[in-house]
Amino acid sequence: MLVRSVLFNIVLYLNFTVLAIVFSPIIVLPQRWGWPVVRLWARSSLWWHRLICGSKEEVTGLEHRPEGGYIVACKHQSAWEAFRLVTIVDKPAFIVKRELMWLPLFGWYMARFGQIPVNRGKRSAALTAMTEHARRAIANGQQVIIFPEGTRRPPGIEPRYRYGIVHMYKELGVPCLPIALNSGLYWPRRSMIHTPGTVQVEILPPIEPGLAGGEFAERLQREIESASDRLIEEALDRDPGVSRILNRPNLT
Repeated sequence: MLVRSVLFNIVLYLNFTVLAIVFSPIIVLPQRWGWPVVRLWARSSLWWHRLICGSKEEVTGLEHRPEGGYIVACKHQSAWEAFRLVTIVDKPAFIVKRELMWLPLFGWYMARFGQIPVNRGKRSAALTAMTEHARRAIANGQQVIIFPEGTRRPPGIEPRYRYGIVHMYKELGVPCLPIALNSGLYWPRRSMIHTPGTVQVEILPPIEPGLAGGEFAERLQREIESASDRLIEEALDRDPGVSRILNRPNLT
């Protein structure tokens, strides 16, 4: 697994670099010309992951996606979902830490395609700025993707949802699409080792606007966490090798 994982990480960066250079003219062209290239990058990255690391995927609930602009609240365990979300929604606008926008090539593409930077050092000001950026993205027909816990968290640990998603839901008045997954079992955070198996993603029914903040927060966390926990248990039955990620004994 180590050799395959190292090879994939090399190919992943080479794949982006080659595509970013070859298609660099899209940075100055209308956005609609560039979205197919963005999806090509995401799909090719996942294709290499399947080829080299032996990963598969199972995505359910695609029929739950609303039309137009809306909020996507996704469980965040791995870099894997960042690629897959690009192909799940039409025009993604990720909430990202602003330092990513400073990266050569990658940051330029993020800025060109309306990704939303957040200065984590300025709490209230950052929340206001994030919401205004998100409002413009929604008006542009984009889907605003936010990871409610703010960063990748290992599968199976206690969740830590932040207030940003609640504030955005209350202010924007659009549906929120919850997404559960178990990707951290196969592409763990802060690890070079990728485990072969089937990543599961479950797109849950949207939460319509109009709920009180507390009610929305409780429902969102309950629905995402219960579904993600179930997907983890299914993965343990199907791919016993991932038990090492949860520090559970492999009983097979």
